[in-house]
Amino acid sequence: MKPISLVLVEDHALCRSGLTELLHGRGGMEVVGATGEPGKVAAMLREQQPDVMVLDLRLGETSGLSLLRTLRADGFQVPAVILTMSMAEDDLSAALRAGVRGYLLKDMEPDDVIESIGRAARGELVVAPVLAIKLAKMWQSQQTDALKPDLVASLTEREREVLEHVARGMSNKVIAQALSISHNTVKLHVRHIMAKLDLNSRVEAAVFAFEHRSQLESRQGS
Repeated sequence: MKPISLVLVEDHALCRSGLTELLHGRGGMEVVGATGEPGKVAAMLREQQPDVMVLDLRLGETSGLSLLRTLRADGFQVPAVILTMSMAEDDLSAALRAGVRGYLLKDMEPDDVIESIGRAARGELVVAPVLAIKLAKMWQSQQTDALKPDLVASLTEREREVLEHVARGMSNKVIAQALSISHNTVKLHVRHIMAKLDLNSRVEAAVFAFEHRSQLESRQGS
């Protein structure tokens, strides 16, 4: 099986060295690049073409999310996993809205970090277990001023079904099996959903689904 290639972005040299040693060669992973300088990341991604990028939330004077947005604007779509010490709900929310594939904590058990990064590389949304309650509260909170019923109304019944499955972290293949439709049909529905809701990632779609759950449920079968 082909190893999962990984680029690590961490500005503390000792931490970067320790993480490289931890991740390289374990869980089918291969660290193909590591740097503490945000300015070098784009070139590293271009050269190595990694399966996933792991980066800290704080990178000296630059934030990991700011770097991620810059990379996305430059066309880099490599899945990103935040590895940080911050348990702040605002940081978690901002990371998810930036389209990260995962949000992990540095004090997690090493084996759990390795397993979670592997799952993220395979397309799953991963969050540190201790943050699960915060994530649930964030998704379930009613944000009346942010509701967009007009966007919900723009979705077809099938698109709403697909969106609900995306929100559960299901892959296109699993969604296709669950709804008894083809993989290509699911891909087309997801593309339409992203366009109609002006979203950039499956994570953003999941956040939208949870924030607008009441609107989606009220239209079931309509």
